[in-house]
Amino acid sequence: MADNKFAAYLCAGCGLGEVLDYKALEKIALKEGKMQLVRRHDFLCSAEGVQGIRDDIEKEGVTHVMIAGCSRRAKTEAFHFPTTALARANLREGVLWIVAAGSAHDEVRQEMADDYVRMGCAELKKMKLPTGNPDRAANKRILVVGGGITGLTAAVEAAETGYEVLVVEKEQQLGGWAAKLYQRVPFREPFDQPQPTAMAELIARVVDHPRVSVYLGSTLAETAGAPGRFAVKIAQESGTVTQETVGAIIQASGFSTYDITRLPELGGGLPGVVDQAGLEALAVAGKGGAIQRADGRVVQSVAFVQCAGQRDETGAHLPYCSGHCCATSVKQAMYFKDANPDVDTVVLYTDLRLPGMGEDFYRSAQNKGVTFTKGKVSKVTSQGDACSVHFRDLILDEDVSINADLVVLATGQVPNSGVNIDLPDEKQPEVKPISILNLNYRQGKDLPQLKAGLTDSHFICFPYETRRTGIYAAGPVRRPMDMAQATDDAAGAALKAIQAVENAAQGRAAHPRSGDLSYPIVRLEGCTQCKRCTVECPFGAIDEDERRFPVFNESRCRRCGTCMGACPVRVISFENYSVDTVGSQIKSLDMPDEFSERPRILLLACENDAYPALDMAGLSRSVYSAFVRAIPVRCLGSVNTIWLTDALNGGWDGVMMMGCKRGDDYQCHFVKGSELAHYRMSKIDDTLKQLGLEKERVVSFEVAITDSQRVAALINDYAATIKELGMSPMKGFN
Repeated sequence: MADNKFAAYLCAGCGLGEVLDYKALEKIALKEGKMQLVRRHDFLCSAEGVQGIRDDIEKEGVTHVMIAGCSRRAKTEAFHFPTTALARANLREGVLWIVAAGSAHDEVRQEMADDYVRMGCAELKKMKLPTGNPDRAANKRILVVGGGITGLTAAVEAAETGYEVLVVEKEQQLGGWAAKLYQRVPFREPFDQPQPTAMAELIARVVDHPRVSVYLGSTLAETAGAPGRFAVKIAQESGTVTQETVGAIIQASGFSTYDITRLPELGGGLPGVVDQAGLEALAVAGKGGAIQRADGRVVQSVAFVQCAGQRDETGAHLPYCSGHCCATSVKQAMYFKDANPDVDTVVLYTDLRLPGMGEDFYRSAQNKGVTFTKGKVSKVTSQGDACSVHFRDLILDEDVSINADLVVLATGQVPNSGVNIDLPDEKQPEVKPISILNLNYRQGKDLPQLKAGLTDSHFICFPYETRRTGIYAAGPVRRPMDMAQATDDAAGAALKAIQAVENAAQGRAAHPRSGDLSYPIVRLEGCTQCKRCTVECPFGAIDEDERRFPVFNESRCRRCGTCMGACPVRVISFENYSVDTVGSQIKSLDMPDEFSERPRILLLACENDAYPALDMAGLSRSVYSAFVRAIPVRCLGSVNTIWLTDALNGGWDGVMMMGCKRGDDYQCHFVKGSELAHYRMSKIDDTLKQLGLEKERVVSFEVAITDSQRVAALINDYAATIKELGMSPMKGFN
């Protein structure tokens, strides 16, 4: 600390100087905050203001900077000082814009500003300048697992950007399902006709590219390591095992078609019934001429049954829509009409979903004579050499049946995700899937999956990014999609893989705190080997050594702080975010006495959703209680219960926590953080009981980034609850 120099900079711009007493703020920063240098500026984010801070860093030896002005989410480029530790006190969005105007509120507004300056100084005193992960890994090769259209596109995109790529494909040829198609749904003009797949050209680009190496007939026998230093063992059919080192991995293992024999009621297994993949094979064999069934019979009538084994609410089949099937049936119906306009072609659907320019495609099929009938199929039976399709006509509201030489079931995509580590063995499918990645992580061999078996990625905020840092999911393995969407997905995953290897080479976090140089530090002498950090880390970033102490893989770490929140002895921290940086803020307030009728409410707000919502509440001038003091946290999962205990013991009247939505459709940027916080807080009642406090003193809410109006209402409602409960009796002990 002797070599550190702490400075506070108070901005009076944006109207702050007109309503706040800056002499009082300067005094607080100097005397209470123990800042060695305090400066005020009327427009701190101006070129002059920023240059003043830079001059102090260079000439005055300032190592720690506290800026009191706008939110920490604003002016981040202006206030970027790589060689200093930085804290922000939010006086604009957090005070000026949320306290009602008028002199009647001057006192509580000033109290609020005073406290935020105290908190900013207290946080800064406990911060260190992050230096980056010392275990930097510089391998920037990208491994693509899967040689279908998604994997090949990802490989080309990464290679064209200048990165070396390895492609591992389990089959002896590249192309996947896309290479087996006769034609594809239109993805560019004209949008009214099926188009060539162009897979031969894409395969040639990959095979001939100087920065791409291909392993055919190969699988991953083992995957170890972390971003920038993944060690993979590639097993070939010949028995040869080759070890390669890569920086990031893209899992593009694609999908399998849903087994039509599981749909006997729809004719699965009958000779005149095929799925869409089966029809593509017949079309390829027909080479543009008449399409024949497998038994050689020329098809004169065909019925397409949509949503076969999909969008199922019973739990027996796929619960989701596979996205491409409607357009695929329209395309395949055109195969018949283009070969012979007299073929009777019917598409039976409940909902016809054709995104993008699909309307042109649909109208073109109608013009060719394809019949579209809104109906729900109940069963398909044999009718001599043909099939009889029984359905409820949803327009006429009557039961109808038609005969067809061929019935095509739109069965959908089943992701090739590998083993679902989130399901216990007794709940795994009877035929267990084969591992794709064979991870040697203690958390399991493959990527975690959603309940439908799709590889888990943050669909809303971070597509492609899985719970295993540096490993990305792309294409139908993460969600059902068509070829056009798969190519976009591949490009996105390639860019994220590039981001991961570049960050790993510089010792920085990958995402969502991209570029963050902090990393977890543990004091092993205080560790009790409880394993909570190891078990609760959502990203498999913590292993154990032979003595059962935690071993942190910093390159895998997302910097969420979940391990810090889990640790009962508080020996895990980050240089710029720790139990002390937050705890010191909680203890820094000028706490009113129990007779003041001015309660203090601590708000621990997730920096990803809740804190931005608070900022937007200020931006929209939504007034909320001036008795609240908000502290942004990286994730609710990082909240250590000692913060709540310290706050309650210190006389805080209530504690609010605002985090992201949890559950199967989670919105938590760190996947499990909000869920883990909810679990921990469910046990806080015992602490409240021991302190003789009501359980309403600690509350938690799920908040979305768009909830700016709602967060203001939640705060005001909770302030009313605290007023009803009365001031905390713990104030008398401080």
